Amino acid sequence: MNNAVKEEIKARLPVEDVISRYLELKRAGRNLKALSPFTNERTPSFMVSPERNVWHDYSSGKGGDIFSFVMEVEGVGFIDAMKMCAGWAGVNLDLYESKSDRELAGKTKRLKEVLELSAKYYQHALTQNPPVIDYAFYKRNLNKDSVKNFRIGYAPATGDALIKFLASRGVSEQELSDAGLLNRRRTDIFRERLVIPLSDQNGNVMGFVGRIIDDKLKDTPKYLNSPETLLYNKSRHIFGLHQAKRAIIASGYAILVEGNMDVVSSHQAGVPEAVATAGTAMTAEHLKALARFSKDIRIAYDGDAAGLKATERAIILASGIGVHLRVIADYGAKDPDDLIQQDPKLWQEAVLKPQPAMEWLMGEYAKRFDVESGAGKREYADAMLQIINSVPDEVERETYRQSLAERLKVDEKMLAKKAQALIKPVRRKIIQVKKTQVSAPQAIEEFLSLYAWIASETIDTDSKTGATLVASDLPLMAHDIGDALASHDIKLVNHIKSGKTLDVKDDVLYTRFSELVLRAESRYDGWSIDRLHQEMRMLTSKVQVEMLSTRRAEIMEAIEIAETEEDEETLELLLVEQLAIDRQIVEIKATK
Repeated sequence: MNNAVKEEIKARLPVEDVISRYLELKRAGRNLKALSPFTNERTPSFMVSPERNVWHDYSSGKGGDIFSFVMEVEGVGFIDAMKMCAGWAGVNLDLYESKSDRELAGKTKRLKEVLELSAKYYQHALTQNPPVIDYAFYKRNLNKDSVKNFRIGYAPATGDALIKFLASRGVSEQELSDAGLLNRRRTDIFRERLVIPLSDQNGNVMGFVGRIIDDKLKDTPKYLNSPETLLYNKSRHIFGLHQAKRAIIASGYAILVEGNMDVVSSHQAGVPEAVATAGTAMTAEHLKALARFSKDIRIAYDGDAAGLKATERAIILASGIGVHLRVIADYGAKDPDDLIQQDPKLWQEAVLKPQPAMEWLMGEYAKRFDVESGAGKREYADAMLQIINSVPDEVERETYRQSLAERLKVDEKMLAKKAQALIKPVRRKIIQVKKTQVSAPQAIEEFLSLYAWIASETIDTDSKTGATLVASDLPLMAHDIGDALASHDIKLVNHIKSGKTLDVKDDVLYTRFSELVLRAESRYDGWSIDRLHQEMRMLTSKVQVEMLSTRRAEIMEAIEIAETEEDEETLELLLVEQLAIDRQIVEIKATK
């Protein structure tokens, strides 16, 4: 898609028309305001500028144009948001697509049609099989609403039932394979299983998960997922998010459970915030996708060794993403589904009493060591400090060390020294480690909003000094934070610096500039020049710290991979860089 289609959609579709589909807007001078859809605020801080065709939510820090709003509120990607807006605006996207775009779109559309047909077939097959109906409604205690909401069906045992049905509808063997519906023997991948569609955030079927209906079978995996395809990526997919996203936004938290049936049972029990990363371990992409709806994520994993390791990984990933992670634990059952079978109210109460994830982890590890003995304390401290050392954020690490020191009744400084000693020294030659582009969204947003606002007009004369403030008076950070700025932000800063008038036809620059100015208008209006200079210096330090912290989070993920692969040479280099970053962060904070 090129910029022409974006401009055409935005020309036909005012920002207030889009947002009013979701929020009740009220006039506030030149702008419009509403209650934020992303936070539980009581005083409206969601602002819309019809003049600039942008929006900004002060309570969550989010903002942008019509596309970014639809992406946020619907939890979809840019292409899907554009398609929705194009439909409202009456714009035919086919006129703007290249040949390759049309071919890919055509293949994607066809796979969705094949998978949708498959889902309907499985649903019909369930209604025709009394023993499976008995299993679903009586043994699993599912109700009609759950079966309908999650589109639960049944894959017959023959091994070619789906193939024959789809062939009768003109589906080729290659299309079956591309949709992930065939196994290596070129027969139905799912047979004699309860089948649940894996859907994207819009409800489009991307694949399936099948559960055995005979729990006595030992040589067969309980759950079987579709293979990865053009549509389905297990490292990104979150089961149940389509059904849960509205509830997550409304309540302000998400619940992450282990199994698909845990999700279905939770929704049926009146806790619709439940989702799962079924079929794969949690990844940073999973957490980032959930964080778009809420940064309060509560996990309900099993308390066994596997659940413990999964929680360890989640804590490290969550810290790097800025997610507030808590654990729903000690609820007296094997898993949420088992608890719900006992009494749904017990699960409803449990989700409202989460523990901070690291505190829970400390408690679980304490059960595994003799913390009353000196040797047990040492082993316990070593195990916990290894985990704490992996947490990217310095403040979090310090807080966790203090908590651990209180548990062990030892001096926190001594524990900090021990934590440092656990980091392996460099013994091998240094090799190059590929660095990925980093970003510091919050600090950069604040910096650019101030800079763009000042650039949009000369700030009034200071009442005390008689001086005026213009953009050229401020320290330009394009060089210092170039790697952290998105490309259009670099262009924006350079454009402002050049002193040229912003061209309204430059869609990306104009939208970006307008949104930043709208954000800064209420925050900085009335500030003295000295105070603005001080704010800029503070933001400079903040950007630097966020950049370093983001890079540190990447390093910690790379360290985990290097440890798994036993790549000692790369591991040592990463540890050196981690320590260097820690020192830089301390120095910057000390000079604020």
